[in-house]
Amino acid sequence: MYDVIIAGSGPAGAMLAAELRLHEVRVLVLEKETEPLSFARLVGLHIRSLELMAMRGLLDRMREHGRPRPAGGFFAAIAKPAPEGLDSAHAYLLGIPQPVIVQLLEEHAIALGAQVRHGCAVTAFEQDDDGVTVELADGEQLRTRYLVGCDGARSTVRKLLGVGFPGEPSRKYTLMGEMEVGTPAEELAAKVSEIHEVNKVFSMRTFGDGLYRVVVPDAGGSEEPPVLDDFRQQLRIVAGTDFGVHSPRWLSRFGDATRLAERYRVGRVLLAGDAAHIHPPTGGQGLNLGIQDSFNLGWKLAAQIRGWAPETLLDTYQAERRPVAADVLDNTRAQMELLSTEPGPQSVRRLLTELMDFDEVNRHLIAKITAIDIRYDFGDGPGLLGRRLRDLELKQGTLYEHLHHGRALLLDRTERLTVGGWSDRVDYLADPTAAVDVPCLLLRPDGHIAWIGDDQQDLNTHLTRWFGIS
Repeated sequence: MYDVIIAGSGPAGAMLAAELRLHEVRVLVLEKETEPLSFARLVGLHIRSLELMAMRGLLDRMREHGRPRPAGGFFAAIAKPAPEGLDSAHAYLLGIPQPVIVQLLEEHAIALGAQVRHGCAVTAFEQDDDGVTVELADGEQLRTRYLVGCDGARSTVRKLLGVGFPGEPSRKYTLMGEMEVGTPAEELAAKVSEIHEVNKVFSMRTFGDGLYRVVVPDAGGSEEPPVLDDFRQQLRIVAGTDFGVHSPRWLSRFGDATRLAERYRVGRVLLAGDAAHIHPPTGGQGLNLGIQDSFNLGWKLAAQIRGWAPETLLDTYQAERRPVAADVLDNTRAQMELLSTEPGPQSVRRLLTELMDFDEVNRHLIAKITAIDIRYDFGDGPGLLGRRLRDLELKQGTLYEHLHHGRALLLDRTERLTVGGWSDRVDYLADPTAAVDVPCLLLRPDGHIAWIGDDQQDLNTHLTRWFGIS
């Protein structure tokens, strides 16, 4: 019997498996695909996701395969630079192929002891008071204490669970792919710049060696996988030329469907990543949102399995992450409107472009896209309560280096407090030189601040709230 079976070994599933293994949870990941993606679709890890990778000692490995880019210009592709002094030691975007992210996270999970089986699709399950019986496509049945659906937008787990997925169906479609072009670079750049002035969806961005990422509106609209001739046809409509595109690496078509699961948990079955929410890729938030779901869920589910979780801890997963997803859906809806070529949305776009010259506006939108503005509702308290804490230089390395093992941390600038009977779940670090304007703070394993103060009794109350009885 497993502690957790995870359906899907995408970024969310692989991240969750690794987080659970940090707490010695017995994990099996079932991935229906037998082979990794055959194309190297580039995605971006935003600031908060980079921070999470740093917390687990994975960032250097990611950077070896990625290309850092400035953190600005993502909201509706409005070309404004990121404001100076963003509250992060990792204030950039890392462009990296999605299959590489999956491979690195899966390797990390396996190194920690997770089992991963490819070519295994979940087709049915039944839960009871003690666990979940999972049936695979070949008829094999497996038993687990919990099942987590990380199996994407068309999630089998979500459908079998009977969880509603309300929202809007796709009304507009877009073609995206990577291919070579036959038009000289200077001529192409001039034409692309001219078209982009009136059509913000359209883009052709070079990756060197004649390879371009092509994004073009799809006037036909279809759920079917595209072929190169679809790109040629739409490029002629939008640009008057197909730019001699050829030798595609990968081709895709996506719609602007926007949906949010009504619930993230039903008994012993939970949802994370695209199984819980879908939205257009505007702003590049989807993969990041899923990884951050898993980071929030992992330690809580592990605590439940290890037997020390407070009664309502696992319920805070939905309470904290579903509103975050709802906000992402809202901002992608807004961005899609701003990408319209209609006169009304274009007028609003011009106005917002002017407003983004104000540092506060630009900073607010960048923080929203990169998820560094999230504040979970932990009740009344100082402004930092419920927020993530940036990486800090300490007497002993950096703050995030002390979070590699997925445990909570008490950062004590007074050198007077203790974690007492919670030392098996919470690490202690005394450093009066730490550059944070509070006496002491308690960090959850996901890096969010659960308590601020200097009173031992008050600390003990909050240790109990988050980490159970000592």
